[in-house]
Amino acid sequence: MQLHDISQGIERRKKRKRVGRGVGSGHGKTSSKGHKGHSSRQGFKIGALFEGGQITLARRVPKRGFFNGAFKKHYALINIGDLEVVFTEAGVVDEAALRAKKLVRGYAHTGIKVLGDGELTKALEVHATKFSESAAKKIAAAGGKAVEVPYIGKPQNDEAEAAS
Repeated sequence: MQLHDISQGIERRKKRKRVGRGVGSGHGKTSSKGHKGHSSRQGFKIGALFEGGQITLARRVPKRGFFNGAFKKHYALINIGDLEVVFTEAGVVDEAALRAKKLVRGYAHTGIKVLGDGELTKALEVHATKFSESAAKKIAAAGGKAVEVPYIGKPQNDEAEAAS
């Protein structure tokens, strides 16, 4: 082997395969797709998990455990420290008040949970779906009250109720 042999056969920019340019090109007629079958048809795409007809890995591997995704609860989380900052005087803190102060947004959750991160000095009466143990203690220590209420969710449209 000599130095000039090293670069032979190595192309810097490989030319793309031009198919369907006549039988003389070697890639004409069926354009290197073979005869019939779904892979020879226009618009054919193979799935990322397709394994040539062999059962896919996701179906081969045994499933274990319990998945409760359909019934999982997602809570809008609020810290005691946030209540301290946002609410200036003692009073009732419910969902409407939290939405007005933009601490709770949207309706993708199944309730409101108050967590005990931060300190509270005001006597607030907090209405929420759930309270952490430390949050309930801090609210009580500040002279307030932690009231558990069921979550109602998105308010219904009055016009829709009147029509039915």
